[in-house]
Amino acid sequence: MKLKHSLSIIILAIFCSSALFSQVSHGFVKEGLKVPSKILHKDVSYSIYLPFDYKTSERYYPVVYLLHGYTDDDKAWIQFGDANLIADKGINDMEIPPMILVMPDAGLTFYVNNFNDSVRYEDFFFKEFIPYIESHYRILRQKRYRGVAGLSMGGYGSLVYALKHPDMFSACVAFSPGIYTDKQIISGEANSWHYLGPVFGSDLKGKARLTKRFYSDDPIYLVQHLNPDTIKTVRYYIDCGDDDFLYKGSSTLHIIMRELNIPHEYRVRNGGHQWSYWRSGLLNGLKFIGESFQPM
Repeated sequence: MKLKHSLSIIILAIFCSSALFSQVSHGFVKEGLKVPSKILHKDVSYSIYLPFDYKTSERYYPVVYLLHGYTDDDKAWIQFGDANLIADKGINDMEIPPMILVMPDAGLTFYVNNFNDSVRYEDFFFKEFIPYIESHYRILRQKRYRGVAGLSMGGYGSLVYALKHPDMFSACVAFSPGIYTDKQIISGEANSWHYLGPVFGSDLKGKARLTKRFYSDDPIYLVQHLNPDTIKTVRYYIDCGDDDFLYKGSSTLHIIMRELNIPHEYRVRNGGHQWSYWRSGLLNGLKFIGESFQPM
């Protein structure tokens, strides 16, 4: 009798768990879609997450442009970052508002125009990509309902975009952003120029690397030289692990922003430059952006 009773409890628990899971609404993911680009002279891939009620409603949604890291592509945040599952949970638990996540493929561009303008990714993003996305999906097109986030190279890109285009975004989240101090750039510490050289000039050495073009896309420089009142129109969230090889750039940016009284959130958690760290932080990042989408 005890065995039958135990089996009944187990079966009931499984049934309840299945019923609970079946009540969770899941969004829709489309990967490897294409945007034609005259600026880049090719089709550019992107992936998109649409909240569960997108197909059954006529409402318009806020959007987060979610940027991948170095050597990854538009599918990385879904395949390795579980961004769709994290967004599903956040929406179902009412921790974040329903939102669209758009993930473009940026190759190794660092999301900017390169030193000789032969690859103008930043121009593509603002002149072609955002207009295409926001004309093909039901997206609220005001600054207030647009956020940008990314990891590593994408964290760098999210900061550059928010600082240089503050009229476009209400909030920016940078995970382990690929930013370096001048000293690191000059010495090549942490392989800094291995990553940035193809974008800003591979043959440059030492101080010659610190060109006007480099500084025009350097978050540390931009924070110190742009109008602080304009910078403050965007909300910033920076999150870099205590074991991450990119810790110097993030901590330097944090210190400078503190000294300039630029409001921002700064997080240092246990972890390194890896997907487990970014997965564990994504929900809080989306919550931070989601606060901009909804009145307090």
